[in-house]
Amino acid sequence: MTHSSLISFFLLVFLFLCVVSSSRGSELETGSLLEFKKGISDDPLGKIIATWKLSSLSDSDSCPDSWTGVTCDPTSGSVISIDLSQMGLTGDLKFNTLLNLKGLQNLSLAGNNFSGRLVPALGSMTSLKYLDLSRNSFIGPIPRRIMDLWSLNYLNLSRNKFEGWLPRSFRNLQQLRVLDLHSNQLKGDIGEVFSGLRNVEVVDFSVNKFYGGLGGVSVENVSGIVNTMKAMNLSHNGLDGMFFQRDVMGLFKSLEVLDLSGNAISGELPAGSFGDLMNLKFLRLGNNQLFGMVPEELLQSVTPIQELDLSGNGFTGSIPAINSTTLNVLNLSLNNLSGSLPSSLRSCKTLDLSGNMISGDISVMKNWETSLDFLDLSSNKLSGSLPNLTSQFEGLNTLNLRNNLLVGNLPSLLETSPGLVAVDISSNRFSGSIPGSFFTSSNLVSLNLSSNQFVGPIPLPASSESELFVLPTYPLMESLDLSDNSFEGVLPSDISNLGRLTLLNLANNNLSGQLPTALGKLSDLEHLDLSGNKFNGHIPDNLSSRLVEFNVSNNDLSGSIPNNLRNFPLSCFRPGNHLLIIPGDMPSTNDNSGQSTSVAKHHSSKNSIRVAIIVASVGAALMIVFVLLAYHRAQLQEFHGRTKFSGQTVGKDIKEGRLPSLFNYHSNVQRPPTSLSFSNDHLLTSKSKSLSGPQEFANEITEQTEGVAVGSASVIPNLMDIHPATSGRKSSPGSPLSSSPRFIEAYEQPVKLDVYSPDRLAGELFSLDASLAFTAEELSRAPAEVLGRSSHGTLYKATLDNGHMLTVKWLRVGLVKHKKEFAKEVKKIGSMRHPNIVPLRAYYWGPREQERLLLADYTQGDSLSLHLYESTPRRYSPLSFIQRLKVAVDVARGLLHLHDRGLPHGNLKPTNILLTGQDYNVRLTDYGLHRLMTPAGIAEQILNLGALGYRAPELAIASKPSPSFKADVYAFGVILMELLTKRSAGDIISGQSGAVDLTDWVRLCDQEGRGMDCIDRDIAGGEEPTKAMDDLLTISLRCILPVNERPNIRQVFDDLCSISL
Repeated sequence: MTHSSLISFFLLVFLFLCVVSSSRGSELETGSLLEFKKGISDDPLGKIIATWKLSSLSDSDSCPDSWTGVTCDPTSGSVISIDLSQMGLTGDLKFNTLLNLKGLQNLSLAGNNFSGRLVPALGSMTSLKYLDLSRNSFIGPIPRRIMDLWSLNYLNLSRNKFEGWLPRSFRNLQQLRVLDLHSNQLKGDIGEVFSGLRNVEVVDFSVNKFYGGLGGVSVENVSGIVNTMKAMNLSHNGLDGMFFQRDVMGLFKSLEVLDLSGNAISGELPAGSFGDLMNLKFLRLGNNQLFGMVPEELLQSVTPIQELDLSGNGFTGSIPAINSTTLNVLNLSLNNLSGSLPSSLRSCKTLDLSGNMISGDISVMKNWETSLDFLDLSSNKLSGSLPNLTSQFEGLNTLNLRNNLLVGNLPSLLETSPGLVAVDISSNRFSGSIPGSFFTSSNLVSLNLSSNQFVGPIPLPASSESELFVLPTYPLMESLDLSDNSFEGVLPSDISNLGRLTLLNLANNNLSGQLPTALGKLSDLEHLDLSGNKFNGHIPDNLSSRLVEFNVSNNDLSGSIPNNLRNFPLSCFRPGNHLLIIPGDMPSTNDNSGQSTSVAKHHSSKNSIRVAIIVASVGAALMIVFVLLAYHRAQLQEFHGRTKFSGQTVGKDIKEGRLPSLFNYHSNVQRPPTSLSFSNDHLLTSKSKSLSGPQEFANEITEQTEGVAVGSASVIPNLMDIHPATSGRKSSPGSPLSSSPRFIEAYEQPVKLDVYSPDRLAGELFSLDASLAFTAEELSRAPAEVLGRSSHGTLYKATLDNGHMLTVKWLRVGLVKHKKEFAKEVKKIGSMRHPNIVPLRAYYWGPREQERLLLADYTQGDSLSLHLYESTPRRYSPLSFIQRLKVAVDVARGLLHLHDRGLPHGNLKPTNILLTGQDYNVRLTDYGLHRLMTPAGIAEQILNLGALGYRAPELAIASKPSPSFKADVYAFGVILMELLTKRSAGDIISGQSGAVDLTDWVRLCDQEGRGMDCIDRDIAGGEEPTKAMDDLLTISLRCILPVNERPNIRQVFDDLCSISL
């Protein structure tokens, strides 16, 4: 054989082997895909199960590029791409079935319902360049071997359930440009994560559990990314500490997007930090703890910023001018900005300055040059008259001027801004009539003019037959609120032209006449409030079946209540409407014995009258004893004025059906919640209960006097008439809110009440939540019950005219800051909304120093302290361990929400943890109150925490102690110990090492290896999970570590959620 023939022979053999190898490779890859397909359990579109079959291949040895989502390389014949995104597939995938796809470059499974774990062997698929597993339900940690995918250019694992520590080093991924891990449960120190990144352009770690401070990130940490990084999103993590140092921030020359919102970053933004970032377009730093002045370069043309969000921080100072020519969105809401409106605004489509302290004349906005789409100036101190808007407001679609000091007539806004969709100018002082163009607009969806001084009729356009042909469809308006004005006249039947309405509120006006049957044409109506007017006649029987809120009280209606409205409580019809026939089975919002006149009539019986007479007699005898005791003690303590009791006058008030008004009185001595006091013709009693003694002072004693049911031992005073304690005296041991969770019998203490001026409405009521509207007048006549007291003041329950119940904390004199500072801080506290906290609804600032009120929703439930330490008679069964663990998780979740928004609780203890409902859902109270206090008030609160056992050690040695996030974690650790041991934090426990407090005792037990010895015996025995108890004990001990070793609340929450039962 010649040499050339030999070469030809070997070449043929080589080609044959290549063909055989290729054929076997394709066959192997097809088998791998069929194995991968077995993990798909549901294919709603039928694209995979129907097409991924051997029978669909013309050649069983060929690459299956006819299968949906599969792409093959035309040269090699191997599978290079699998794209199954957005197909709604479900299954538990086994990624190791794909390991034979040696040429796979693209794997995209995004937007399905896949589950399972990422196997470490995935790291052997080194040909991968694009990996997208986002928007699925994958679980577990991210394997370290994923760092072996050295060809990877794009990695997206977002919106899954990955958890655990992020692998630290991405140094091997030199080609990686996009890293998206957002919306998982990953954690890690952000400085260490930065150190491992190289050449990446887009990083999105938002909505995870990363922690650490940006201020400590050095130039060395970011050296691998500063030249390439274009977008960085670290929002909604647990980052704290200071902002980037100026020299570090200035290195990100290519940065276009920076989002750090929803963390706990504090301090000032370093001046000049952004001047060198010539590519920065989007800067979002909202909901942190930043303060100081807004850097000037952000509002000028120094940087090309298009969107700037600094909302929910503590920025101060004024904004003299906004001269940026690139800015489209500017959000500076919920800060402490002052001064007047910017004198110039050159380029902006969306402007939100709400929730600040900006004052001055609103007419400054006439000088703005930009053409706005969205304008929110609500909750400031703007004054003057609203000017006629000029042509630059032609494109405006949303206008919110709520809660300012604006006056004068309202211009016709829709003439210059015909595209308006939402208008809210409520809680101002506008007067005159309102433009009729509001009701003819083809764009307006929401209109709120409530709480102003508008007069005249409601200018609804009269419809005619011809108009009905011209306007075949209803106007778009869905929400109309004209409440708390002085509108008069009848409600026109043309209201039916607003056929898309879901909310109609006309309460507290001077409207009269009969309710038009045309209201029945509003078939989508869900909220209807016509209370506080002069309507007469019958209630239409064809009102919307979708109504969920309804109120016609305080009118002159008569006749029967339509059947479809009889499920609404009595408070929706009374007071007022004396000629209205109330059915006997009408539900009531108040199950107490002392209800309104009509309820008493319909629910009385001979037996109840006998019981009432007997109990009233006993109550009267007790009251006489209490009167003598109060008088005797008053004499001994030499009160400055003598109390008088005139039974004749009281009896007169009761017979006339009037509840006494105590607004004119002020208590000079702080009384316990169970004390009784008398002055002149007024009677005040508490409904608080003695939790360990045999007496039940809260039991109402009902007396029938001319058909009026009045609790003779609990006549309820009007809320605004009550003046709580003004002295600095501490809570008594018998108070349910006292310093000790152990309760003793309640006792009585006399109270001196001094007469004040009868002007009850001289103060101001500020709403923090537009969903609940009420006035100072309503508040002033709200019946109130004393619930208890704390070092902050006295707590009441008040019931508004519409039946809505509030808790009112009447703050002690000398406790709070001046009005301006108080208003700044209370807005921040009032912005908190979460299922595990009780939100603030409003606050009242009266003309006298003792009239400072915080108002929140009344929450039905008792404190954790009561559930743990209630003595006989017991109303609750002991909490099981599972219930206690749930309480711990709920508390941590509520704290996490507060901390994520830059607000320490500051006063965490069992009495401020309410358990509601059968599932014992947690609601935190009294959070953030230190932000309202003077330094002396803060020191007193922390001192009180120290006496109770919840004060962190670092606060005890600080020269100027202040609540902090880590101090909250310490207090939470103590509460965890209380949950486990059922011992109070203030208990002194005797042991072999002598007397120790709770934390030392638990620590000692753990060190000696007998941690289970300190567990409450109610849960230590039986089938309760002992390992979970041990895990919870370990977490509690970590919470009380020294401050530099103590975890943050996010870490604690994660650890609690990881406890398995």
